[in-house]
This record gives sequence, C-alpha cells and structure tokens, in this order.
Amino acid sequence: MTDHHYALDLTWQGNRGTGTSGYRDYGRDVLLRAEGKPDLAGSADPTFRGDATRWNPEELLLAALAQCHLLSYLHSAVSHGIVVTAYDDSPTGTMAQVGQGGHFTEVVLRPRVTITDPALVGLAREIHEEASRNCFIAASVNFPVRHEPVVEVA
Repeated sequence: MTDHHYALDLTWQGNRGTGTSGYRDYGRDVLLRAEGKPDLAGSADPTFRGDATRWNPEELLLAALAQCHLLSYLHSAVSHGIVVTAYDDSPTGTMAQVGQGGHFTEVVLRPRVTITDPALVGLAREIHEEASRNCFIAASVNFPVRHEPVVEVA
C-alpha cells in the first residue's frame, strides 16, 4: 500500500466584527489555499446563509467526483485502446437535510464522451463501471454514484 498525503490552508473570512455572536452575525466565507495553486473562494450554500458567488462544499464534492471519474475513465480508455477526443459532464447531486445535519443520497454523473472508433462504442460505455471502481473519491463516499453516459463517434 502506498499512502498519498494532501494539504491545504483554510482561512475563515466571515468575522463581521462580532464573530459568532449570533447565527446571522457572521459570514460563511472561507479562502482555500494550496501551494502553487490559485486561491479558491468558498462559502456555504446560499440556503445556509452562504455567498452564491463562491464555491460551497457540496459543489466541491460533486466536482471532485466528476473530475476523479473523468481521470479514471481516461486511464481506462487508454488501457482498452479507446481514443477519446472529447469529454464533458453535467453531474448532479442530491443532499437530504436532516435537522441540523444531512447527507448526500446520490450523485449522478452524465459524461458525454467522444471517441474515434465506432466499433468501440459499447466498450467505451462499459468502462465507466471500471472507472468508477478505480476512482479514489467515489470509493470514499457512502452513497451511490450513478452514471448515465453518452458515447458519440467523432
């Protein structure tokens, strides 16, 4: 087994002068930083008094799942001799709020993949399952990550 380590710095930027003196008295803005990367402005979902112009944790989880699947899929495509020339996705996630907390109940990835060989369309569709098994993020969550792929030929 090989361990990989990740680090970042998170700074809360929401103190409006009185800290957390009341639920409506503080902002949910955060700044995420990692060495050698652009800063990422985060906040809470607007439903939870966050700033809609900043990334919220739920969107970042959805983005992580979609990006991880893409990278795993491209690796699988190479392994199976499939030439991918385009890939995009419009994932969605569902979170159930339960009291003060909540949890994701499902994420649906909707990858649209363009390949060069019409004979490999079926295989290109099938390897989404392999990519999902190989995605570190999908393997780390406790809810289903479904796939509704579309494969086209260039």
